[in-house]
Amino acid sequence: MTAEPLTRDRVLDAAEDTLRRFGPAKTTVVDVARALGVSHGTVYRHFASKAQLRDAVLERWLERMNPPLEAVALQDGPAGDRLRRWLLALIGQKRRRAREDPDLFAAYALLAQEARGVVVAHLAHMNRMVAAIVADGMASGEFAAGDAEATAAAVLDATTRFHHPAFAAQWDDSAAFDPVWRLLLHGLAAR
Repeated sequence: MTAEPLTRDRVLDAAEDTLRRFGPAKTTVVDVARALGVSHGTVYRHFASKAQLRDAVLERWLERMNPPLEAVALQDGPAGDRLRRWLLALIGQKRRRAREDPDLFAAYALLAQEARGVVVAHLAHMNRMVAAIVADGMASGEFAAGDAEATAAAVLDATTRFHHPAFAAQWDDSAAFDPVWRLLLHGLAAR
């Protein structure tokens, strides 16, 4: 019986499992290698450093959120409805991850503090999705004319407490989003 080849995804899967078990502070490349039954040198063939491995794990975790968000951003219909659905999809994913796998969610929250480049790229992608919705709203006259990218950044900033891991302890209050949403929609509306 031949062993399954060691792929980048297998290394990332093992790294995710060790992060869940030991947390980011105690997870080492040796732990990942041990979980795979290989030497740590073998892991280094796929990732040049522990930091690169951790960045890749975080990047994959963040990228898994994109398909449902992209699908909402590309839908037809009023921009206000799409923007609300997009924000609720983002909020729902973060809350679901925190609830279903709290140890791994906590590990990712810590990794995100270290992986500045990965987080910046993720935020830029989210901003582009929101900007596309906002631009559609501006083009249709539903939203006031302006800079769609800057407006998208403001929308994400205004809703940070509902989707940023630093605020996870406050996420039980689902009713708090509605007043913020109404205020945002009022601010976006064409006069």
